[in-house]
Amino acid sequence: AMEAFAPGDDEAFFAYIDSHRHDYIMRLSEFVAIPGVSAEPARRPEVVKAVKWAKAWLEKLGGAVRLEELGDEELGDGMKIPLPPVLLAQFGDDPRKKTLLVYGHLDVQPAKLSDGWSTEPFVLTEKDGALYGRGSSDDKGPATGWMWVIEAHQKMGKPLPVNLRILFEGMEEAGSKGLPELCRRLSTPGGFLDPKAIDYISISDNYWTGKVKPCITHGLRGNVYFHLEVTCSTKDMHSGVIGGGVHEAMTDLAKLFASLVDSSGKILIPGIYDDVAPVTEKEREAYKQVDFDLETFKVDAGVDGVHGKLLHGTKEEVLMHRWRYPTLSLHGIQGAFDGVGSKTVIPAKVIGKFSMRTVPHQQPDRIEALTKKYVEEEFAKLKSPNKMRIFVDKASTAWYREPDDPNFAAAAAATRRVHKTDPAFTREGGSIPITEVLEDVCEAVCVHIPIGASDDGAHSQNEKIDIENYLNGMKLMHCYMDELSRLPSAPDAPARAEQAADEARRLAANKWRR
Repeated sequence: AMEAFAPGDDEAFFAYIDSHRHDYIMRLSEFVAIPGVSAEPARRPEVVKAVKWAKAWLEKLGGAVRLEELGDEELGDGMKIPLPPVLLAQFGDDPRKKTLLVYGHLDVQPAKLSDGWSTEPFVLTEKDGALYGRGSSDDKGPATGWMWVIEAHQKMGKPLPVNLRILFEGMEEAGSKGLPELCRRLSTPGGFLDPKAIDYISISDNYWTGKVKPCITHGLRGNVYFHLEVTCSTKDMHSGVIGGGVHEAMTDLAKLFASLVDSSGKILIPGIYDDVAPVTEKEREAYKQVDFDLETFKVDAGVDGVHGKLLHGTKEEVLMHRWRYPTLSLHGIQGAFDGVGSKTVIPAKVIGKFSMRTVPHQQPDRIEALTKKYVEEEFAKLKSPNKMRIFVDKASTAWYREPDDPNFAAAAAATRRVHKTDPAFTREGGSIPITEVLEDVCEAVCVHIPIGASDDGAHSQNEKIDIENYLNGMKLMHCYMDELSRLPSAPDAPARAEQAADEARRLAANKWRR
């Protein structure tokens, strides 16, 4: 049998990763060139191409690989297009080893040069020690990192310290449609996500709070996304010919939008803050260990070039309002004139898009009920004869874990081995809804291990990943698996042996791999 890495072998593994940086960059460049934008139906075939690119690599690395089809997605116009398949890969099924499930996504946000990119978004460009390109940090860099770690173990003649199961999807940037249902189907006995088989879950799809101190994330906000529709006519009208004779939809919508949130960010819907947990002294203390600079944040947010002001004046207050308090943002108005120049149109129907980022203890159905009730009351005050409709387009719950679970301990120990410093335990303002689903079906704890820095610009122009972070991410993945393998098992040895025999029987009958 191959001999496993000893804890002191980090240097050899790290040197291997460093010496192959050119290969990793070339491969990432090939992957970034596939413009798999899941939100654009015309680019759906490119998402499938990205999934197949990753599938070919995982097969080449010797994994038991398969695609799971998710069926069709119905678009607003009644047209149907197929959802990209989900990619599953399994490396090892040794009943004596722990099993880690890794999730990542292969689709990307939209991007084009004319959005204000300095380089072609789908041509990976190396500049000042960073790799610029759409998906470099979110999430093609981290996802490929796992593949190169598997390859490094094989090339160095070392076994993986844990059994590894990988789930890569192609719809994360468009709401992970179909994935929760698939996860539930896969969690049956002997299935890919059998809770008896999965011990730990890990996701790398978020960012450090700064550029220097590595982080481990133990909280995410949820999201409830609303569409608010006002209709005043069966057709668009001319403001000169018709204006003054009709009740205009846009006027109603502007009034309703203004009633949702004030200019200091306070949500005006009664009852929204009722379920928000009070701040404890322990929590207040925890913000001190976070690497976060207000001036840098202004630059990252782009407000430094406009007025240089934030909603709050201290690091703690800004972080709290990004992580542990709900927020409401207005996103846009469908059906309204938004082109260049001047057009004197009265839109027949406008759909306002807004969403609320929610925090632990806030339930999407309660948020929905409170919001609908309030908007209906505010609309009634307008005494408008127009038709108003409000509905939720998508919703997810917030996620929070105390970072004292063994999975977090392993991630923290791995961080110390790679970065020679303790990680900051942080929360995140964004949402990764699949976290809750995977924890639920696998009955295991998930840790979020960000690899990218706060200035990576995911979802923005000029997205990048620092080469050093890409390579250190791979080193971290290796050390993390090693630390998981060293976590103490159940103290009862006979019970453990019986469990191992059970596992072996189950794996022998594992239909999944046939």
